[in-house]
Amino acid sequence: MDLPSLSPPLPGAGPIRFAALVLFAGISLSACTVGPDYVRPSAPTSAQFKEAKGWKIASPSDILDRGPWWSVYKDPSLSSLMSQVDISNQTVKASVAAYEQAVAIIREAQAGYFPTVTTGYTATALHQSVGTSSGVSLGPTYTSVTYNPVANATWDLDVWGRIRRTVESEAAAAQVGAADLQNAKLSEQAALATAYFNLRASDSLKTLLDQTVVAYKKTLEITRNQYKAGFSVSLADVAAAEAQVLTTEAEAIAVGVLRAQYEHAIAVLIGRPPADLTLAPGALAINVPHIPVIVPSALLERRPDISAAERTLQEENALIGVAVANFYPNINLTGMFGFTGPTPLPISVADEVWSVAGNATQTVFDGGLLSAELAAARATYKENVANYRQTVLTAFQQVEDELAALRILARELVAQEQAVKQARIAVQVYLNQFQAGTVAFTTVVTAQATQLADEVTALDIRQSLFISSVALIEALGGGWDASLLPSLGGLSAVPTITPPL
Repeated sequence: MDLPSLSPPLPGAGPIRFAALVLFAGISLSACTVGPDYVRPSAPTSAQFKEAKGWKIASPSDILDRGPWWSVYKDPSLSSLMSQVDISNQTVKASVAAYEQAVAIIREAQAGYFPTVTTGYTATALHQSVGTSSGVSLGPTYTSVTYNPVANATWDLDVWGRIRRTVESEAAAAQVGAADLQNAKLSEQAALATAYFNLRASDSLKTLLDQTVVAYKKTLEITRNQYKAGFSVSLADVAAAEAQVLTTEAEAIAVGVLRAQYEHAIAVLIGRPPADLTLAPGALAINVPHIPVIVPSALLERRPDISAAERTLQEENALIGVAVANFYPNINLTGMFGFTGPTPLPISVADEVWSVAGNATQTVFDGGLLSAELAAARATYKENVANYRQTVLTAFQQVEDELAALRILARELVAQEQAVKQARIAVQVYLNQFQAGTVAFTTVVTAQATQLADEVTALDIRQSLFISSVALIEALGGGWDASLLPSLGGLSAVPTITPPL
């Protein structure tokens, strides 16, 4: 490709012709982009989730698409806590900073599109004298000053697309950062919801144990009255009833340990010291809301971790192009424009000086370095393809796991609540028989212990249902969609050059 003719500029048009000349040469030489263009690889999917039989398939109007995913629980206290995660959670803040850093790195790469220009100003004074003899001057003395303001420019021309591929890679990396940010938010939100429902389960357990203590105290009173009245009740029965009360009171007190830990965890998740947060007691809700389920193929666009893995593929694919471009000559232009004259101001067109030069360098022997770098880039891409597909498979597994858990736990809870109902009936019957003197006190104690165990188990199942519902929402992406990522074109668009403040 022939360079433009470097004819002298017209008077007064030096800066304009110089800039136009360098710009024309750069545009003329920057023409192609080597390396493979990105095509999203296939991922293993199925037509439907195995565990979603009878489950409602989500539509765009479903609750997870309309707003914050936690609104399905209709819990104002939970919603209030969730709103603070985006603002104060330190993990989320770190992810925000990481994304901002990724965007800044795009700008660093884009700087390669433009020439680097430096300016300088020199003044040179020259003193010359003919000399003297016996203190007498032999001729005149000359002192001259030359002023030389100059601008120098260097420009690496992106002939083979090395810079463009680098920008593409960094833009995709920024998309990875944006997806990671959303994944961090979802993870912290899910952790908060889990801690919150565990805390509410602890509150419900404390209430259950306190109510049980009240019931056991009534039984203790009956046992004491029976003993005082001389019925077939021994002092050992009274002692057993007292021990039952004290043991249950101790269990109620012990619940406070886990409850405090859950409250502390919630405080940290919303970015506050544990000492600054106190949550009033509240019961765990009775019914778990129904969670709409999407079709498996939609999961590829709904999970931020899958999007991050997929965007990493384009990031690494672009780096293959960078490695390919390194095999081609590196072409750059250098230029200088300035003035040289006897006065600092005004600058005269007659004192104008400028130059433009172009050079190309190419590696002819490097011991296989460039080939190894290209092979490494291709291998890294293949590695990330496998990671992407594994991320997809893991996502499907998580959804299937939670669907199965919700289905099975719901059936278990129905059976367990029936067991609680029957246990309560048994306690009441045995207690009446005990007062009538037809059964021993040990029968009452055994029945009461069974009732409490059944009630605790029912509460544990309900707690597990809420935790599984949170895990399912997280596995489904929490209502997020890949369309919310910043566009690759917008991130890689050539920026407007503005001077720094």
